Amino acid sequence: MTPKQVDRLMTGVVYLLASFIILILLALLGYILFSGLPHVNWHFLTGATRSFEAGGGIGTQLFNSLYLLILSMIVSIPLAFGVAIYLSEYATNQKIVAIISSAIEVLSSLPSIVVGLFGFLVFVVTFHWDFSILSGAFTLMIFNLPLLVRSMQDALQMVAFSQREAGLALGLSRWETVTRIIIPECLPAIITGIILASGRVFGEAAALIYTAGQSAPPLNFANWNPLSITSPLNLFRPAESLAVHIWKVNSEGLIPDANAVSAGASLVLVGVVLLFNLGARYLGNRLYRRMTGA
Repeated sequence: MTPKQVDRLMTGVVYLLASFIILILLALLGYILFSGLPHVNWHFLTGATRSFEAGGGIGTQLFNSLYLLILSMIVSIPLAFGVAIYLSEYATNQKIVAIISSAIEVLSSLPSIVVGLFGFLVFVVTFHWDFSILSGAFTLMIFNLPLLVRSMQDALQMVAFSQREAGLALGLSRWETVTRIIIPECLPAIITGIILASGRVFGEAAALIYTAGQSAPPLNFANWNPLSITSPLNLFRPAESLAVHIWKVNSEGLIPDANAVSAGASLVLVGVVLLFNLGARYLGNRLYRRMTGA
């Protein structure tokens, strides 16, 4: 075969593999949409779960998942951002860099069930936070931190070194160079990393079973007293997330319409992650244009 024929053959193989991956994704999304769409309505999205009865909703679980996501990201993003900036811009001792990088790699390789058991022993047992939103949020922070640090560090290192030299040549300090030149340049990549980490947190179940709990007390959304057990803002109440609810419904089978609830909840879970991704990309592009003047 001539080199041109080999090139065409390998190009066809690459396109075939890419098409196969897209086909798998479309088949998965199509199956979830076909199975769950007939069961999703306003009552299903806002209603409370019914024990041993059909016709319940996922309103409480959906709110708990979003609440856990917001709290965990509030804690994770500043910490991960600081570590990534230090490793990319300030670290000079290679031994310290190697230790931190090794710790990140080890944390990222831990199974979520192990992180959940660690959160149970530390936050639930040692700190006496019991099964609560606070225990789940801090456990998700540990679970999510390595991915955030690695993605942010890679985004910062994508910026050419000449950009740093240009900032220093203009008389900017290192911190001003980072905040005014480097971060605006790599902001879309940072937003993408946050998106991936957020989707991972929103769909997490194993780490929350042992920390946030497997039950959700009835919530009164008119009660905004954070010390009340029925308040949605209470940080020390149990909080069954949407992913945990799907697992629990399928494993216990205590409600007659378990298949319908799990199918509808799965569609909502995938749909929220998709909407969050699209919204975050739009926000990232707007921030990039505003900070860079592009």
